[in-house]
Amino acid sequence: MAILTDRDRGLVEQELAKLAGPVKLIVFTQELGTEAAVATEHLMKELASLSDKVTVETWNAILDRDKAEAYGVDKIPAVVVEGARDYGIRFFGLPGGYEFANLIDAMLLAASGQPQLSARTLEQLGGLTRPVHIQVFTTPT
Repeated sequence: MAILTDRDRGLVEQELAKLAGPVKLIVFTQELGTEAAVATEHLMKELASLSDKVTVETWNAILDRDKAEAYGVDKIPAVVVEGARDYGIRFFGLPGGYEFANLIDAMLLAASGQPQLSARTLEQLGGLTRPVHIQVFTTPT
C-alpha cells in the first residue's frame, strides 16, 4: 500500500532527481514496532523506489544495539540520513506532514555534502570550539 499519492510521488521524484550523489536512509525499528515504526520503514522504502540514488537499510534497535549506539539512536522509529558521510542528520518518529519536506531537503543536503549557508554563518560556525548538539522538536500535523 502506497503512502504517497500519485501526485506527491511525481513531485518527490522531481526533487530526488536533483540528488548530487547517493543517499542512504538507515531506519531503526524493532520487531514488534509501533504503527509509526512500520509506517516509517514503509515510507523510506517508497522513497528509495523513486530514485536509484536512494537506498534503505533497516536495523532492529534492540538486536543491533551496537549500530544504534554508534548512530546515537535511542528511540524508535529513527531515520539516519547519510550521504558521502554521516552528517548527524536524524529524524525520530514518522517524518510526515511538514517534516516530510525537511526529510527531502536533508537528503539533498547529505547528497551534496555542501551546506547552503551564508558566508557570515559559515564564519561564525568556524569559531565554534566544541561540538554543538541541536534538536528541533515538532508536533504532529
